[in-house]
Amino acid sequence: MPLGSTKWMRGADPDVCKTGVQVVHALCTGCAHRFWELFVIIGIGNDLANIERIGRTLDRFGDRFRDRVFTELEQRRSENRANTVESYAKRWAAKEACSKALGTGLRMGIAWRDMSVRNLRTGQPVMEVTGWAKERLDSLTPENHEAIIHVSLTDDHPWASAIVVIEARPIPD
Repeated sequence: MPLGSTKWMRGADPDVCKTGVQVVHALCTGCAHRFWELFVIIGIGNDLANIERIGRTLDRFGDRFRDRVFTELEQRRSENRANTVESYAKRWAAKEACSKALGTGLRMGIAWRDMSVRNLRTGQPVMEVTGWAKERLDSLTPENHEAIIHVSLTDDHPWASAIVVIEARPIPD
């Protein structure tokens, strides 16, 4: 039975996992899957960037800033948009949010260009990680699971916002 069409019942007694997080058991009445076996949230991050500040930084530092922070793909995508500065600001916010979801912020070896936002044909943003960000993601992902990075971007002048949720799903047998 698909996840969206099941009924869930909560267990009476929550447990505490080894990290100290309280886990409330849930059981799918349709197929007897335990909810916590279906997916795990590895991390959540959000960020709010000031579009005008990003614009001033682009004006002041130009290619030096772009090349330090954004991949070639991100630069092409942003430069081809009518709202170039807003596009850069959303991508900046997404990188900040992703680094927070990884639990490091922009330290511990994670570089700006280790995180890249691209868009699917539908326009949906997706985050790709390489380098140390990928190593960090792999270290957080439970065995026999795959990591999926969900990204939501928006802007309303003068703000650009991003939310990143990193999920681990079991790899099917």
